[in-house]
Amino acid sequence: MMFVYPLFLWALAAVSVPVIIHLFNFRRYKKVYFTNVKFLKELQQESKSKSRLKEILILIARCLAIICLVLAFAQPFIPSKNSAAKISGTSALSLYIDNSFSMENVNKQGALLDIAKTRAKEVIKAFGNADKFQIITNDFEGKHQRFYTKEDALNAIEDIKISSAVRELNDVLKRQSDFLNSSGINNKKIYAFSDAQRSTFNLENLKLDTTIKTTIIPLQANQVNNVYVDTCWFETPLQQKGFIQKLHAKIVNNGNADIDAGSAKLYLNKQHIAIASFSLDANSKTEVLFTFECKQSGFNFGSVKIEDYPITFDDELFFAFNSKVNIAVSLVNGRNQSNENSFSALLKNDSLFNFRSFSEQTIDYAAFKNSDVIILNQLSELSSGLVSELLKFTEQGGALVIVPNEKLEINSYNEAMKTLQLPRFETLDTSKLKVNKIELASGFYAGVFEKTEERMNLPLVNKHFKFQKTGRNNSEAILMLQNADDFLSRNKLNNAVLYLFSAPMNESASNFGKHALFVPTLYQICFSSLKSAPLFYTTNSNVVINLKNDLSVQEQPPHIRNSNGNIDIIPEMRIVNNALSLFTRNQISQTGFYEVSRNNSSLLPLAFNFSRQESDLQSYSADEIKNIISEKGFKNLSLIEDTGADISAQVLQIAEGKKLWKLFLLLTLLFIALEAALLRLLK
Repeated sequence: MMFVYPLFLWALAAVSVPVIIHLFNFRRYKKVYFTNVKFLKELQQESKSKSRLKEILILIARCLAIICLVLAFAQPFIPSKNSAAKISGTSALSLYIDNSFSMENVNKQGALLDIAKTRAKEVIKAFGNADKFQIITNDFEGKHQRFYTKEDALNAIEDIKISSAVRELNDVLKRQSDFLNSSGINNKKIYAFSDAQRSTFNLENLKLDTTIKTTIIPLQANQVNNVYVDTCWFETPLQQKGFIQKLHAKIVNNGNADIDAGSAKLYLNKQHIAIASFSLDANSKTEVLFTFECKQSGFNFGSVKIEDYPITFDDELFFAFNSKVNIAVSLVNGRNQSNENSFSALLKNDSLFNFRSFSEQTIDYAAFKNSDVIILNQLSELSSGLVSELLKFTEQGGALVIVPNEKLEINSYNEAMKTLQLPRFETLDTSKLKVNKIELASGFYAGVFEKTEERMNLPLVNKHFKFQKTGRNNSEAILMLQNADDFLSRNKLNNAVLYLFSAPMNESASNFGKHALFVPTLYQICFSSLKSAPLFYTTNSNVVINLKNDLSVQEQPPHIRNSNGNIDIIPEMRIVNNALSLFTRNQISQTGFYEVSRNNSSLLPLAFNFSRQESDLQSYSADEIKNIISEKGFKNLSLIEDTGADISAQVLQIAEGKKLWKLFLLLTLLFIALEAALLRLLK
């Protein structure tokens, strides 16, 4: 037992007052002798014993009444197991109210957020008017970094709404601890009201400030069933108008109930265009497939939607893509090569490509900066200046294709191969061979062949170079000849993909330029240069959006605007390796469709969705939290279970221990009443 005001114990000296009074009032009896007093002697002895017993009982009652009264003023209490002695003076309290989407769930008392707000108010009412209160939510707003009075804190709690922000418990507690420690107040306490989701309530790795008493009030929902759309993706990296597209979507069931007849709807450009049915076992996931024709050129905005209750924030997934894509191709022809060749014939008349052609003598290196694909078609030599520009190109990404010249300058080529980490050229083999194997396992021709036959009509090769492979390169064969030599290999350097042919692209060396396999091969090479733009991003995060750097210093910065026009932000910009990176810095909190624009010119479509981290509603139970507290030895962490009743008394008991002053005050009154009864009844 401990005391809030131990100095009052000096008043116990007042116990000596009734003792002194009792001693001074003690009377000595005198003996008087006269005859036949035997009966009177017996009566005298009996009266004397009763009188002494009465005085002793009254003395004891008075002493106990004084002792209990003094103890009541000293305010004794029994501290809880995890609490230290109460520090007198003003208290600083920080109350965290989880307002994430999972708090939309319900139990028999109502919505979890409403319950959390009610319990927080009960905590505040349990403390005094002189105490200070911090109210904090997942939003981490500036107004959370201040103290409220008791009345203002109650009003601030009433204004808390559901938010899309998601916070780890460690991050919240650190923010609370830092604020309380900067207050200069010694008596500090933290309270956390949450549904204790496993995905965010990282109790196993909790880092606590040992100087601050922390109390968790977990709120349990009736059920943790939730079905949501997790993600979506296209089968192919390129979407074009007039082509059939296949969109996959992942549906997740985190509940304990099976779903026998669920449906997912696909909306594109505000029109409902497809529906897919699914059945889903408890705690499992599945994929649904939507097949549709892309009818709109340019920006397309769509969503996949299901119906679920009561958690609805994750029932719709927004996505956006651009069906009008231009692949910038720069073709560099050798000295003796005609401008009209297999490459130019395929690329220059296709609207998909932004095609430019140069000769070996008149290369415009500036064009490399805005190119997605560079094709070196039978150059006689690879100069050091050209190789240096190619290295810069590989840093920004894209695809580089090298077709050797039959009469190449081997030393310059091999120096270039060394720099580009490609196999070195050896001798020219004039054996007539056939392309014997398509390495389908590489995934290069994915979606090109419906089926492959043993006797396929494959290209013929009359001349090809042999390669000396070293340990530095990581070549992957795509097409192989009958003698197991590579005809086409794929390599990676920095952010680019490098394709190396072993044979010149002319009729005397090979018929590949006129073969049916040439078209899908070149298309796949060009498609591989594209960096697949994400179909969607996550709100309340620092999203990085990459664009080609076509901005001059004098032009206005790009803006990110939503489709409703009520959000317009200027993101942070950085230019790295000729790529323009935009950083949103957590400025986008609303889901939906957006565009990157500059000077009223649209550059890129965007879609934003809420994080799916909150979609898994599995939570820690009160018993699990108690076990973790015990196992981890968190001496300054305690738990209050929500039973539906007012928790004010439990809060004070945990914060200050079990108060006993009322008990001692009642004992004081009891002993005073006992004294009065002794005086009245024992005459």
